[in-house]
Amino acid sequence: MPDSGLPAARVLLVDDDPGVLAALVRLLRRGGVVTHTEVSGLEGLAVLENFQPDVVISDHRMPGIDGVEFLTRVKARLPHAQRILLTGEAEPEAIEAAVARSEVFRLIFKPWNDAQLMLTVRSALEQRALALEVERLHRLTQDRNVDLEARVQTRTEALSVAKREWELTFDTIDSPIVLVGVNDLTIRRANRAAARVSDSAIISLVASGASCHQTLFGEPTRCAGCPVTPGLAVPATAEIHHGERTWQMRAHPMENTEVAVCHYREVTDERLLARRLLESEKMSAIGNLAGGVAHEINNPLSGILGFSQIMKRQPGRSEDDLEALEVIEESAKRCKQIVGSLLKISRRTRLEDRRAFDLSKCLEDTLTLFRGEARRHPRLKLLLRLDPELPDVFGDPAQLGQVALNLLQNGLQALPAGEGELEVVTGRKDEACFFSVRDTGTGIAPEHLPLIFDPLFTTKPPGEGTGLGLAIAARIVADHGGHFDVDTVVGRGSTFTAVLPVAPSRGNT
Repeated sequence: MPDSGLPAARVLLVDDDPGVLAALVRLLRRGGVVTHTEVSGLEGLAVLENFQPDVVISDHRMPGIDGVEFLTRVKARLPHAQRILLTGEAEPEAIEAAVARSEVFRLIFKPWNDAQLMLTVRSALEQRALALEVERLHRLTQDRNVDLEARVQTRTEALSVAKREWELTFDTIDSPIVLVGVNDLTIRRANRAAARVSDSAIISLVASGASCHQTLFGEPTRCAGCPVTPGLAVPATAEIHHGERTWQMRAHPMENTEVAVCHYREVTDERLLARRLLESEKMSAIGNLAGGVAHEINNPLSGILGFSQIMKRQPGRSEDDLEALEVIEESAKRCKQIVGSLLKISRRTRLEDRRAFDLSKCLEDTLTLFRGEARRHPRLKLLLRLDPELPDVFGDPAQLGQVALNLLQNGLQALPAGEGELEVVTGRKDEACFFSVRDTGTGIAPEHLPLIFDPLFTTKPPGEGTGLGLAIAARIVADHGGHFDVDTVVGRGSTFTAVLPVAPSRGNT
């Protein structure tokens, strides 16, 4: 049934998507609206004079000319025709261009809500009727000496409503948008997001007469790279840095004015994420390189070990020679053990790598790799309490060794000047096994404790940590069906305990 509440109207629909046009036609015809459709802006312009639409609804992205240019030309030809812009995403460029050029009545985002679309069309028709009425009354004042004050009041109220609607449009955008003078950079208009950034009321931003860099960022001088200058003719972008925060700014000149629309989008987290992911990629590449180097070293070590053993068996060797060969053999064995541990850590994990294994042996292999780092800290005391009677756990020993190595590195970094204790413990807890790494370092602040397993969270200085280690460790332990327990006291140290389920017995598999 037609919606009798919608006055009879003619609506021109322009969209290069036939499906969108069909949906709009069905919706509007139910409201008793006469529609005409075209698939491009140029074709829409060709039928303007003959069709004489009350409302024009146009898509933003179209071949030929886009929706903003098309509606700008519609405004020039049919000033009273209300213009509505459809867009598939909340693009700041589309909003800025619509404000500065085509003066659209509303922006509607795809997919739209049918009820809201009908309400928007109804409001557009009412706005058009109001504009025509204002024009008619203006003519009457010239011909009949009517009460001009009352008519002006009506128009003022209508303009106030339109102004408020535009203010609400700006305020719904969650990024700062300000209108600034291109000559002095003073703020002429601002939305609520800009007020939040400056921690001031909107009216204060405008009334203060301060520049955008002073108000938004507290900087006494123009932002480095700011594109807003006298003579700005085309949209321009810049990346602005203030302290630890980074903003991407786009400036769009308003035609025939000395004002520019500036949109700011904070990209601090994006840039930080990109840098940390790059660090993660570098660490991954270093791990692959280390694995390759370890593999290449393994072959000559095997030769050294084999020849030393052969030379020990040859008769006639002196005691000094045999002692030297014994040292060579033991050193080669220790090097092979370190290389073997390095290969386990750097190897990519596969499903077939998961098996039942001795957790204490896995930790012992990891400690072999860590001892080289520990020797660089003579005041470090490394304590081991590995239970030799643990039942097997099921999983990838290389991955869990990586977790243990990460906890040891973190514990070492928590020790001031590398002085203190690191203790590695394995044991059984109810129906599970566990391994823990305890340090006597600085501990973890209570406000940081809920965040330590979040990706990219780190309290270390730049270059000393990516914030990915504990997040990856927690994921690996969770993938093995386990969990982490953390016990920490500020100033006394922390204990990280990974609890893992016991491997199922053969009778249960």
